[in-house]
Amino acid sequence: MLKHRGFPGRLPGTDFQFVIRRGNKDGASPLIERKRFADRRYADRRADQGFMAALWEHFGEEPFERGNLDAGRLSWLFGREVVPAEQPFDAKSYEALLRINVSVAQVSFPEVFAGDGEFAPDGDAWDDGDEDDQ
Repeated sequence: MLKHRGFPGRLPGTDFQFVIRRGNKDGASPLIERKRFADRRYADRRADQGFMAALWEHFGEEPFERGNLDAGRLSWLFGREVVPAEQPFDAKSYEALLRINVSVAQVSFPEVFAGDGEFAPDGDAWDDGDEDDQ
């Protein structure tokens, strides 16, 4: 499993994780398309926004390997803002290639793509999670 060095470990000041420490011995959790409803909690919407910002900052428009990105967090964006970059796509693989669907992501998260280049939720520094990799 590829570990994305420098990718934020979680949303600062919260327990919303963005990456996992180690792979599951039984295989990767499958990516599924989760529906987002308008009445979701603010904290959940903020976590989606922060995760999209981290994806955009780290990968941009280039395809990326799923690696140690959290399946639960990815699933909130999967099928809309994050789509498969290869066919056939294996939703249960750590090696699966994904990409950001920029046109959809810009509509869903306009503040991430506002052009200032530095989106960090509430102005906090990202928690890159590297202290857990000891």
